[in-house]
Amino acid sequence: MQTAGGKESPDMQGAAAASTSVKPVWVSLEEAAHMKTEGNAFYREKNFRSAISRYHCALLVLRGLDSEVTSAVEGFGPEMPALTSEQETLLRNTQVDCYNNLAACLLQKSSVNYSRVREYSLRVLDWRPGDVKALYRAGVATLELGDAQTAKEYLTQVCKVQPNDTNVRKQLQRAEEKLKKELQREKAMCRGMFSSSPESNSREEINQSNRSGEDV
Repeated sequence: MQTAGGKESPDMQGAAAASTSVKPVWVSLEEAAHMKTEGNAFYREKNFRSAISRYHCALLVLRGLDSEVTSAVEGFGPEMPALTSEQETLLRNTQVDCYNNLAACLLQKSSVNYSRVREYSLRVLDWRPGDVKALYRAGVATLELGDAQTAKEYLTQVCKVQPNDTNVRKQLQRAEEKLKKELQREKAMCRGMFSSSPESNSREEINQSNRSGEDV
């Protein structure tokens, strides 16, 4: 719609700007893949802060293409074209790599946020259930968060695939030892609950003495 002076109305200008701001799908996918590659280079240099930043940027670019996200906000903003199967595969693979690598970066920090490590690893496992790296990191994080049983389940799956990996076996042993100690504590508590207290034992001995005195 044009105004009397022949100019487009503000609404039309806004719509035109929105339509031109949408990048082609392949451009966004390649941009995210490039950011991931930059993150990998920072990781190899042990510059984990910069690596984390690049992985987050890549995921932010991909967020606008992910049907799981865009379907939740349908009707807001410009409509994205449907992805081809090839584009969908590239999108998911890049997301999996970024979340896996984010978890790896966090584990290298002096103060590890194990909740976030588990969150990123479980997100990978939602898309790729058998991913060994995600299973291992989910196991380590879950163990540190106090759930030895679930950690053992994750690490056992990894051990089946990589039975000779010393790190995996070490973490699995930690989980098993923690479970053993928890079981021992539970047994001790049960024995304490069902065994007689010293006070009750003393009272019983007094009663027995009184009964013996009455018999004489």
